[in-house]
Amino acid sequence: MNSAHSLSEIKTIRSKLKTEGKKVVFTNGVFDLIHSGHVDYLSKAKQLGDILVVGLNSDESVKRIKGYKRPILKQDERVFILSNLKPVDYVILFDEDTPANLISELIPDILVKGADWNVDKIVGKEVVEQNGGKVMNIKFVNDQSTSKIIDLILQRYSK
Repeated sequence: MNSAHSLSEIKTIRSKLKTEGKKVVFTNGVFDLIHSGHVDYLSKAKQLGDILVVGLNSDESVKRIKGYKRPILKQDERVFILSNLKPVDYVILFDEDTPANLISELIPDILVKGADWNVDKIVGKEVVEQNGGKVMNIKFVNDQSTSKIIDLILQRYSK
């Protein structure tokens, strides 16, 4: 099973990519029950640069943010799925509620979140911009979400 990369591995890779002039894009999220909206979003994020690094909330982080019933899929499964998606180059887990520390260590060229995030509220914005990077959001094409999938399953199968 594919595993997440450690911070030291990602920092080494990042350093090498910087010397090669490659643009590193970073995004983060829970990515529980991967759906077409996730794939579209990650594909668009990858198009913004050369390498896409995905910060993935650990199971404990997800529980704190989304509640005790989440995640549906454990972190090892989410890492495996993300690692095998074409646009994703590297996955790194983080235990905090936000990826602020990770972004400060990595300092990506481009920091991106979905359009549901106001650019001014994106965690890590200051660090990225102070280092000459860009912060942006990506418009969602479809109205898909893990919460909507869970609700649909409950509607259909709880009768």
